[in-house]
Amino acid sequence: MITNSLPSQAEALESLLPRLMRQLFTIDPEHPTAEMPLAQLRLCYLLMERSRSLTSIAEELGISVSAATQIADRLERTQIVERLPSSDDRRMKQLQLTSQGQKIMESRRQTRVEYARKALEHLPESRREMVLEALNELLSAASLANSCSPVEGKLTARLEK
Repeated sequence: MITNSLPSQAEALESLLPRLMRQLFTIDPEHPTAEMPLAQLRLCYLLMERSRSLTSIAEELGISVSAATQIADRLERTQIVERLPSSDDRRMKQLQLTSQGQKIMESRRQTRVEYARKALEHLPESRREMVLEALNELLSAASLANSCSPVEGKLTARLEK
């Protein structure tokens, strides 16, 4: 039972979210990303949005450029990402998903969307809307909490790896 105290609620949330993620988004062991390390997945999710420099990737993931380069090297060897010259500066390289990488990541995303749909269909429509609104509020609150405390935000990002 969840009490009204903020520390108890924080502990309940910390316990609940990983279990929710496992229930909603555990990928079939046969999927190409099933054995992919989390660091590689995080990088690929960033690249689903757009191509990026290794410096940008490192900043967004809260890791060193050296660590981002090592992750990118592994993904490049498996032909999931590729390095291209930057349009702004030919000396710089942009990292992007290959067509194979795009297909793999889109397949993963579609699988996760389907798992979420199956879970949501077990809730009445009014509750689904409430759950999504509450999660959006929690996301906003988490963003505010991290922006108020940059040291804690960086520590959190490093611990999540």
